[in-house]
Amino acid sequence: MGHGHGHSHGHGSAAEVANSASSKYLKKLILAVLLGTATLVIQFITALYTNSLALLSDSAHVFTDVFGVSMTIVAIVVAHRAVRSPGQTYGLYRAEVMAALANTVLLFGAGFWVLYEALSRIHDPRAVPGLPVLLVGAISLLGNGIAFLILREGAGESLNVQGACLEVMSDMLGSLGVLISGLLIWTLHWHWADPLIAVTIGLFVLPRAWSLGRDALRILIQQAPQHLDVGQVARDLGLLPGVRSVSDLHVWTLTSGMDVASAHLTVERGSDYEDVLHRAKRLLAEQYRIGNTTLQIQPELVLSS
Repeated sequence: MGHGHGHSHGHGSAAEVANSASSKYLKKLILAVLLGTATLVIQFITALYTNSLALLSDSAHVFTDVFGVSMTIVAIVVAHRAVRSPGQTYGLYRAEVMAALANTVLLFGAGFWVLYEALSRIHDPRAVPGLPVLLVGAISLLGNGIAFLILREGAGESLNVQGACLEVMSDMLGSLGVLISGLLIWTLHWHWADPLIAVTIGLFVLPRAWSLGRDALRILIQQAPQHLDVGQVARDLGLLPGVRSVSDLHVWTLTSGMDVASAHLTVERGSDYEDVLHRAKRLLAEQYRIGNTTLQIQPELVLSS
């Protein structure tokens, strides 16, 4: 007896909305960059004037963050303005993930540079005027706090917004450290506070860079999303009426907020293929938030004697 095949592509709301999770927060990312740039200019000029390593290292960190978030913005714009072609069937969504990975490299570079410079000064601290450092630390803390509040909402939806939020949060702590350093130098003349705070900033940056890079690499090597139990997805599909077995199930992330799945469903003969497809796509979209699915239906093979 012969058998037929049903093949369907499902494009749900999670995959085909005009903007991805990152692009929803594009204006907020731009505002965060503007705030970061203002902070950078103030910190850098004051660092040159005061010879403060804490300020200089924090301004380098802020520069890295501003540059990284700027690359993220460019990647988002390119990804969503690019026209799909036969050679780029998903457009340039992965450009966002590449930007997140580039952010990781920049964060590692800034963190190790800060540690190197601070450790070279910690045994021979230089005289630094405390009051200018204190005032700039307070201004920077205010600006970074505003940027953090702006971006916090999107951190749970987008990898790039999460990365930007982590960068701003680390800038907040860096600004707090600069403020404390200025206060200790101004009131107690503890000049060793300047390189010590610089070391603290460097140690704070590195583990967060590792976390961001790990998440980006998970996407690039097409591992299943960390929040999904692929085995449970297969079991739930297998429990749908008419489904006999599930095979070749693959789930991966195209870009932040856009998971993709494909599977081969073997169904009982006589089943309504369109109904099975509809139920399977609805299950993946509603229960697992996978809106872009490719499902192949094959009737159960019955052997005759």
